[in-house]
Amino acid sequence: MKNLKITFALVATVIAFASCKDEKQEKAQKSLEAYSNYIDSVSNIQQEKAIENWALIESDYSRLKSEAEISLSTATDKTKLQDSLNTASIKYEEFKTNILSEKEKLDATDSKTVIYKTLFGPSYVSDDMKFNWVNKDNILSVYDNFVTTVQKNKDSYSREDWDEIKLVYEALDSRKNTVEKEGLTSHDNNKIALLKLKFAPMYTVNRMGAKSEENAEAKK
Repeated sequence: MKNLKITFALVATVIAFASCKDEKQEKAQKSLEAYSNYIDSVSNIQQEKAIENWALIESDYSRLKSEAEISLSTATDKTKLQDSLNTASIKYEEFKTNILSEKEKLDATDSKTVIYKTLFGPSYVSDDMKFNWVNKDNILSVYDNFVTTVQKNKDSYSREDWDEIKLVYEALDSRKNTVEKEGLTSHDNNKIALLKLKFAPMYTVNRMGAKSEENAEAKK
């Protein structure tokens, strides 16, 4: 009878141990499935939506990955689950690289748009520097806003800023050649000429000054 009780106790212990192992394995499996399903889900989100909600995506990803790794550490059969975890993680990193690359491009574009609106005024439209939105009626105000803004901020521009300013200024000049043929008045044209005379030396002197300051900083 005593031996029978011991046998029952051993069997119960084995069953309990097996049950515990199965429970940990099942938990690890579920955590990994949640992790993999999440990555599959976010990978199918449109880039625009993913960029807009990137902070939330990263937060959920970190939480689910941590839960999967913790559960996996106590699983009895780790090999297959670890392979699945690695595969899912690689897929996410590829997705992350693509999204952050696109986000960086958009951030740069947005930053330039802000600068261009400051230079050209509230009527500015992003059209790859074609300036099709500039016409005989608004071109004088666009030049005036540009030169006034540059003069106001000239001491804060870096050499790269001046190079960008010159680039967009030349694009505006190209548009002016077209606008002149579309009925630009001689009065407005003369005022624009004065603004251009004001800008040219301001650009030359201040760009040289910005370059000299950068060279001086580099030598320190």
